[in-house]
Amino acid sequence: MAKPPTIVDVAHMLGVAPSTVSRAFNNPRILKPDTVARVLAKAAELGYVPNRHAQALTTGRSGLVGLVIRDVSNPFFARAIRATQREAERLSLNAIVVECDSDADREQRLIDRVLPQVEGLVLASTRLSAARLTELSRRTRVVLVNSDLAGFTRVLASASEALDQGIRLLAGAGARKLAYVGGPPYSWSEAERWGTVRRVAAERGLAVTYVSANMGTYGEGRAAAVSIAEAEVDAVVAFDDVIAHGVLDGLTILGVRVPEDVRLLGCDDALPIETHPRLSTVRLDIEQAFVTAVRALAEGSVSGQRILVPGVLTVRETT
Repeated sequence: MAKPPTIVDVAHMLGVAPSTVSRAFNNPRILKPDTVARVLAKAAELGYVPNRHAQALTTGRSGLVGLVIRDVSNPFFARAIRATQREAERLSLNAIVVECDSDADREQRLIDRVLPQVEGLVLASTRLSAARLTELSRRTRVVLVNSDLAGFTRVLASASEALDQGIRLLAGAGARKLAYVGGPPYSWSEAERWGTVRRVAAERGLAVTYVSANMGTYGEGRAAAVSIAEAEVDAVVAFDDVIAHGVLDGLTILGVRVPEDVRLLGCDDALPIETHPRLSTVRLDIEQAFVTAVRALAEGSVSGQRILVPGVLTVRETT
């Protein structure tokens, strides 16, 4: 098999020094634009791919960003991974994905392991304490997604406004007793959604029952249907669509009809499958949230911005 082309091969074909080819990839601003264009075109023609390890030794940059998530099986994070990888690719970077399984100590250990390899980290719904995050920010650039900690650049996929609209829609349709099936108790998203439910319910004079689903699983949602049926509520708001699908299944098993007996509203619109009846939900622009986070990290814009990406109420058949 033929050996892959090297930086020396590209330089020889162009009649320039290998250092010129290196600068075209690593520090193009110090070269004339036409020189950079010639080098990149010849490299593409020969099939030359820069060695990231060699670049890191020369420039101190690895070309890698780290994405730390809670649960790779959750459809929300599947969309986050795709958006992160595609934006990183657009910026000529690569992404490393780390799953911490909602365990703060494991999250810290895995971050310590990948930290020497990356230029910065996007932490999604992190479980790290403020003290740990502050210490981490002294070692590398950090952007938070769905964690609202002052002093950090954070991108928040906010359901509040759309959820407000959804609850008012339920009340307008006659709902007087509401159940909220909550998610992971220490997450920013849970605090925002439960806070919105309580606020709007108080404004509209609705009674609210809280049902716990701490791990946010489908099975917990299905099991929650028993408490929901016993509470004799008119409507249910679920922390996310995974829980909402479980609730719908559980209610169906119990003979409770949706939406005839109980209306149901989810959140995220992250599942690629549809229920019957089709689930009303708050669609969050997950992709935009993570694209924004990667872009901020790549540009070094980590000076404490608070960026909201609002959701949109999507009304289907369950309400």
